[in-house]
Amino acid sequence: MKIKPLKESIKQYLSIHKLERKFRKAEKLFEQDISHPSLNVELLEPKHLKIYSFRLDLKYRAVFILIDNEAEIITITNHYK
Repeated sequence: MKIKPLKESIKQYLSIHKLERKFRKAEKLFEQDISHPSLNVELLEPKHLKIYSFRLDLKYRAVFILIDNEAEIITITNHYK
């Protein structure tokens, strides 16, 4: 599954938190196999909104929605805040 180009604010967040390399690795796995175990893709609550996340590392997750068979990253979050 393809990931749409990131918004500038998300690119800046990745840069500030030094996550660019981790994002590229997760993006590659995601595009090869969305169900890859190390991504730990989850459907978030409330489930009817169809918002998902995948793991960049143990601390950070990418939150996304699916539009026309493409994933659009909404935000990158600190999973524990």
